Amino acid sequence: MSEQNQQADDHGDIVYPSAIPFVLAHLACFGALWSGVSATSLWLAFGLYWLRMFAVTGGYHRYFSHRTYKTSRAGQFVLALFAQSTAQKSVIWWASKHRHHHRFSDTEHDVHSPVLTSFFYSHVGWIFSNGHDRCDTSTVTDLTRFPELAFLHRFELLPAFALALICFAIDGWSGLFVGFFWSTVAVYHGTFCINSLAHVHGDKDYVTGDESRNNWWLAIITMGEGWHNNHHAYQYSVRQGFRWWQWDPTYYLILGLSKLRLTWDLKAPPQAVVERSQALPPRVIERSAERLAASVPVERIVQSVRDAYANVPGLPELHLPTLTLPEFREALAALQARASEQLHAMQAQAQDAIAQWHMPTLPSREELTEKAAAMFVKTPSLDAIAARAHDLLIETIHARLTGTANTAKA
Repeated sequence: MSEQNQQADDHGDIVYPSAIPFVLAHLACFGALWSGVSATSLWLAFGLYWLRMFAVTGGYHRYFSHRTYKTSRAGQFVLALFAQSTAQKSVIWWASKHRHHHRFSDTEHDVHSPVLTSFFYSHVGWIFSNGHDRCDTSTVTDLTRFPELAFLHRFELLPAFALALICFAIDGWSGLFVGFFWSTVAVYHGTFCINSLAHVHGDKDYVTGDESRNNWWLAIITMGEGWHNNHHAYQYSVRQGFRWWQWDPTYYLILGLSKLRLTWDLKAPPQAVVERSQALPPRVIERSAERLAASVPVERIVQSVRDAYANVPGLPELHLPTLTLPEFREALAALQARASEQLHAMQAQAQDAIAQWHMPTLPSREELTEKAAAMFVKTPSLDAIAARAHDLLIETIHARLTGTANTAKA
């Protein structure tokens, strides 16, 4: 079974035992009712939240998942240690899941899309799924070649256990429950807000073919990850805040480390991407065209074509149920042209029927371009999106009429 099909089967398949450590981490937060909350443990929790949030954003995400900058092998190992101290599994697993997310963002194969599932599932529910532990290592061969990362993949919770012991050594039970577990759970949900809220709430400054959004307050609590629409527009940029006013402390820290020669080859977004002057990649055009086509009332058009075929003299020669797709394109174009011509140019016996025929007109490419301009932000690919949406509509109408709808998209 392919990974896509396996992922589709995972939705809703809840296996609670696999999520016991995740649940226990939340329950452990209540241990503070017994241990008390000291000033030391609060400062420990505060510091560990920001340190480990950087490990997530600058480590798991921008380094291991997207390779937006380079560091030494020792630096890579330190990043992995701090990242896995968050108890979000190994950097190999994290990068594999995240790369999968970008390939199938907000489709039925996405690991955690709120668009096709629910807020709860995209935020935490997917952690309980049967496929949660699955890791496609073929997508992260750049990571699996390092024995030290493979070791951390095998013993993924080792860094988290080590940090928990350090917190206990610093401030006893309060250091453990407050310093470690409170900050761990806070980092969990800060990270998960990007999976859920950043695909629902915020602004869409770029056409990305999915529902990724820019959200300023998420950027604050996640050290710049809230500029999620920017990120989906160009995932290989070390900067997610494309503009000077977009708060991105993860980038500032990586830039600072580059001044110390601890990081280098920081990748910036192309100016054409930032200015929205670059043509969109085919995958984004396809997904955007699907959204545009879905906004057209296809079923009404199909029913009108069927009614016309049954009631208008002169149309049965179209043989709609048996036409191939190319023939159907020509027939539909001829049908629309015939409906728009002067009535006296049509067959006399069809005049009255055509006059009464109110078929919702299949939008022209020009009309779809106007609709796309209202639906999406400015992009030089609007015409390409409209043209593809027009083709999808014709394919869908043909599929509905010939009984092959399961092979069409709309």
